[in-house]
Amino acid sequence: MTPATPTHLALLDQQCKELDAERRRIQRAYCLAVLDHVAAKVRQACPEAAYIGVAYPFHNSARELELLGVLGQQTSPLSGLPWLWETGDEEHPLAEIAVEIETDVQTALEPYDSPARANVQPNSASEGHLWLVELPPPDRAARIAQLVHDYHPQATAVVVDGRRAGGRAIEVIEGVADGGTAKHTHPRWSRDCDETLTRLVAQISAIPALADRHLVPTGGRCSHPYGSTASDLLRLMPLPLPPTA
Repeated sequence: MTPATPTHLALLDQQCKELDAERRRIQRAYCLAVLDHVAAKVRQACPEAAYIGVAYPFHNSARELELLGVLGQQTSPLSGLPWLWETGDEEHPLAEIAVEIETDVQTALEPYDSPARANVQPNSASEGHLWLVELPPPDRAARIAQLVHDYHPQATAVVVDGRRAGGRAIEVIEGVADGGTAKHTHPRWSRDCDETLTRLVAQISAIPALADRHLVPTGGRCSHPYGSTASDLLRLMPLPLPPTA
């Protein structure tokens, strides 16, 4: 048998790296698909659901998740999140799918680089390894448009920077400027809004079907706001106009 040449070894090594990168991209998309799937099941049984409560020791090597229940939205700034169902309640419709919920959430959060982890936050009202898994919106693009229009009512699109992890909205397009060109505006939204938008844009970028549908290549026609040259790493995300009164 002829030994492999250094060139052949280098080629195989490159192919292994490319396959591993593709596997990780598919795995990230799968994690989000599982999160969307469990969110739909939970909302079907409990339409007011906003969070899944879990005990999840992120820093434990075993990382075995325990389902605690489902919570709703905060009703006032001073109130806590209301428990809509706790696992001890066997009469609630969610009890019938408790094992499925627990398994799906475990699967969605298992990889260390799962984008579903961005939906997890500590439950400040509890002690220990208690976490809240925020259910993703049924339509991420519609939610992005709603958030952007809260600060920029006339926005028609956002510019997404592909150099960021998953992408981040860095500019807003509001109509047409003098000369007939698109009017680019620096975002005016809050830090909390920016974090939510970044999470949603990253998740759209990670799901190929959504990325193809909502993120449009600029063809090098857009310049990065912090640079002087056109960038093919920028994407345009058109937004539907808000409904008129």
